[in-house]
Amino acid sequence: MASIRRRLLAGAPAFVRRFSSEVQATEPLEQTDCLYRRLSKLWHDKGTVASTINEYIIEGKSVGRFELDRCINELRKYRRFDHALEIMEWMEFRKFNFGQRDYAVRLDLIAKVKGIAEAENYFSGLSPSMRVHCTYGALLNRYCEEKMTDKALGLFCKMFKENMMIRPLPFNHLMSLYMRSGQPEKVVSLFQEMKKMNIRPDTNSYNLLMNSYSHLNDIEGVERVFEEMRLENGKLCNWTSYSYLANIYARGGYQEKAKLALINVEEMGAHDRVAYHFLISLYAGISDLDNVHRVWEKLKSTMKVVTNMSYLIMLQALGNLNDIEGMTKCFEEWESVCCSYDTRLVNPVVCAYLKHDMVEEAESVLERASKKTDTPFFKALEMFMVFHLEKGQIKQAFEIVEKATSRYGNTEWRPKPDTISRFLDYFKQENDVSSAEEFYELMKRINCVDRRLYESLLETYVGAGRSMVDIRARIERDGIETSGV
Repeated sequence: MASIRRRLLAGAPAFVRRFSSEVQATEPLEQTDCLYRRLSKLWHDKGTVASTINEYIIEGKSVGRFELDRCINELRKYRRFDHALEIMEWMEFRKFNFGQRDYAVRLDLIAKVKGIAEAENYFSGLSPSMRVHCTYGALLNRYCEEKMTDKALGLFCKMFKENMMIRPLPFNHLMSLYMRSGQPEKVVSLFQEMKKMNIRPDTNSYNLLMNSYSHLNDIEGVERVFEEMRLENGKLCNWTSYSYLANIYARGGYQEKAKLALINVEEMGAHDRVAYHFLISLYAGISDLDNVHRVWEKLKSTMKVVTNMSYLIMLQALGNLNDIEGMTKCFEEWESVCCSYDTRLVNPVVCAYLKHDMVEEAESVLERASKKTDTPFFKALEMFMVFHLEKGQIKQAFEIVEKATSRYGNTEWRPKPDTISRFLDYFKQENDVSSAEEFYELMKRINCVDRRLYESLLETYVGAGRSMVDIRARIERDGIETSGV
């Protein structure tokens, strides 16, 4: 549409410029809030949330509701759901008063940490006065996230009957479910139903609708929705809307339109750290390395503190663009200034080095990182396993598995099914019973023996012309379902 192009070229409207000037860059909590800084270190250090808060209070420092809420929000942002939930449990023990929103947040955290069944039990145990639109909405969101369509639709209908459809959020949850389920056409009809009910769409509603038209390969439909949002609900048209539009254009191969949309993202999100993250990722998505570096320098000059997350986004972008020199410089810069060693930043660097067969450099990064933290580098170790397997270097891959299982034992780490399959396929192909049995013992250390592994082990024996002794007894000892093995 010509109007879209004119709109993008014209830049942001006046209200957007006011919005940008009103937003102030804020220093991250880990730099300014002592309690949060201590809680954030629990990712690496031993201890509990309760003991950390109690020690903080014993030292004579006060802990108020506002501070705890900020810690919960920040921990949720960084997906530290278990620690956020522990704060709420501590607050309950200390007789803090909870409102409807607090119960909704706790339900969401319970679902993420303990599972949907526990969240349902928690919801059922709430008093009728607390089973309201926000707690219903939290449960609906979890159903949609887990793609539990029947339960989601049932709860949505119940909310409708109870006259809880006062905001667009329940519709957004259901539209997200349809997108995850590969049913973008249902998003369009649900959006229209929402408008018929005189429920005003929010920014996310429009973004979801644009995304649905994109998946229906209707770029004109995308632009039509964007124009409708801009003309009818101008205040909803923020930098996230332009980032959605830019991403859609990039996926569709409309490079110039994507760049024009990104100009608006940059102007409208001039003081928003997350906007810079989107810009870096989206410019990387259209292979524009110069703008990736330019936006990165602008982020560093605009923000008071460059967070670990910002470095992570940049490292991922540089790795994807094969800028090994720039990535190495960025990683070394982070190592020299970081307050806490975030193990996530090691992964994209190791991945990029291995992608370019720079094994020594990858090993050096992992060795250096291992000296700075006791946190296991499971993902990086598996990258090395896959690298050696793809090169046919089974011995080296096997040694990594052996070291990992010996060092970490029965932890939460489990190799990916595809990685395990690579090992099993090699043993079958080579009729290598001895190595297959050794691998079985390693998987047993980390409780990763299942029916598939036994089936492959048996096939390896058969291929080698040998029989497994006491196979039934072994299977029963390992608690594996015996039917069909």
